[in-house]
Amino acid sequence: MTAMPSAAEERRNQRNALLAGFLGWTLDAFDFFVLVMVLDAVAKDFGRTRPEIALTLTASLAMRPVGAVLFGVLADRYGRRLPLILAIVCYSLIEVLSGLAPNYATFLVLRLLFGIGMGGEWGVGASLAMESVSPRWRGVLSGLLQEGYALGYLLAAVVYFTVFPAYGWRVIFFIGGLPALLTLFVRAKVKEPEAWHEHRVSDWAAYRRAIALHGQRFAYLVLLMTMMNLMSHGTQDLYPTFLQQQRGFGPQSTATITMISMVGAICGGLLFGLFSDRRGRRRAMVAAALCGVLVVPLWVLAPSMPLIVLGAFLMQFMVQGAWGVIPAHINELSPGALRGFFPGFAYQLGVLLASGITYLEAVLGEHFTYAGAMGLLAAGVLLLAAVVIGLGPEAKGVSFRKGQS
Repeated sequence: MTAMPSAAEERRNQRNALLAGFLGWTLDAFDFFVLVMVLDAVAKDFGRTRPEIALTLTASLAMRPVGAVLFGVLADRYGRRLPLILAIVCYSLIEVLSGLAPNYATFLVLRLLFGIGMGGEWGVGASLAMESVSPRWRGVLSGLLQEGYALGYLLAAVVYFTVFPAYGWRVIFFIGGLPALLTLFVRAKVKEPEAWHEHRVSDWAAYRRAIALHGQRFAYLVLLMTMMNLMSHGTQDLYPTFLQQQRGFGPQSTATITMISMVGAICGGLLFGLFSDRRGRRRAMVAAALCGVLVVPLWVLAPSMPLIVLGAFLMQFMVQGAWGVIPAHINELSPGALRGFFPGFAYQLGVLLASGITYLEAVLGEHFTYAGAMGLLAAGVLLLAAVVIGLGPEAKGVSFRKGQS
């Protein structure tokens, strides 16, 4: 008689943990990508060039490792919920303040601080979700979790489409403060996973030894996440600018194409995540990356509107298809005692090492063409990523609980 309520409660805890991680990442991505959508408007308002505003995107990405360390260490020591709440409050508050920035210097500093909150959310939210769900469905649920990022981009495009023409860019940043309300759900509904209780860090000396012991694995994850972030930010951050500056699309057409591309991203993340449950993490990611190489010419050189839309859809289907496997893959490769810190910090160091891609594309795009700069860089990165993924380790389906295999 007591087994049924216990099973029902466990399923409810799994659902709430996955929902918290998904929504946290969705709203985090929304707050980041609203700047991508209004980059030209912010540049005009502050009297700056597009590359200078693109540099504030790089600034946010570069500060994400700081957040990963700060919130990740707290998550290993004190649990996943509190650091997740603090990270969400942090990036939501900074987003609102960004909308109030009086000048470029202030805006740049605020985007640096925004990166700290953004960097803290992913590692904590992903470990909370992946430790809570069944290993059997970890791949497809990993895809669902990661594609909160694509949904956040889609929502940013929707708000840009509906709000920006009438109210301008600052109001969009004010809307970015709403994610703070998610903390009420996390506080009330989300439980700490049993895997954290079993691996809870109480001895900092042992924590440091564990980091040293797994140094080689950590270095590989940093390399992997560098390639993954070059893939995603190289194909996403300046795509609206490419559509506006080189293809001549207005705000609403740009937003529409971006929304369609993010539908492709969500579909790719889910399908490749499911594929990884059946055939392996590396195989799914390599297939997605290589298919992405084949899509590059259509993505940047399509001659008509329907083909432009198709190219945008397929590119993000492949890029985010590979990304959909990442939460499961790098949490499976991380030691239990360090799962709050290890995958998140590796991820954000990869972000740091890849953070110059947006600025580089902006500079090359202004001097040559955005199609040439983005196309050549994307093809090279996708090929190299396939090699790095294929040569790396895999631990598909490993248990996060002690004494279980």
